[in-house]
Parts: sequence; structure tokens; C-alpha cells
Amino acid sequence: MKLRFTGLAAWWVQRVSAVYMLLFIVFLLAAFSLYPRHSYSEWRTWVSSPGMTIAVSAFFAALLSHMWVGLRDVLLDYARPASLRRLLLGILAAGLLATAAWVVRILMRLHA
Repeated sequence: MKLRFTGLAAWWVQRVSAVYMLLFIVFLLAAFSLYPRHSYSEWRTWVSSPGMTIAVSAFFAALLSHMWVGLRDVLLDYARPASLRRLLLGILAAGLLATAAWVVRILMRLHA
């Protein structure tokens, strides 16, 4: 039996990632309004704290998985023929993986 990322599992990924992203953005807006950071060193210290690093990493994981499911569904519905669909899905996967690597690199440089 093939394990595929479709149907109910994809629906849950979309919903859970959307809720997390919404909550994280509300948290950021509250944090910015209650405790504004005025200098680069304040920003860096805040973002490089372990809790914020985990929250930012989870945000980008949610964002990239949300993008994958949504764009994958669009390509599966509208990209014809199948060879073009596979090519576009590969390009999309490579782009999202490159973005994930870039985010990891940025977050790792905060701790250097």
C-alpha cells in the first residue's frame, strides 16, 4: 500500500498549519506592541532565545507545509500532461526545500 499525502491528512496539515501561523502572528503583534525592540541587538537577543527560535522554526515549517499542500493541489488539478505536472512538482519541492535550508541557515547564524 502506498503512503500518500492526500485527502484527510492534507486537510489536517492545511488547517493545523493555518491555525499555528495565525496564533504566531497574533503573538508577534502583541509582543511588538507591548515590548517594542528599538535596536538590532535587542532584536537579535530576542529572536535567538531558545523559545523564539523554536517558535520561528515551527512557523516556517507550518508555512512551507501549508504552501506545499496548497500548491500541490493546484498543480494536481490544473497541470496537464502528467509529465509537466511531475516537473512542476519537482521544481516546487526543490524551491521549498531551498527555502527551508535558507531559514535553517539564518537561524543557525543567530546562535554563532
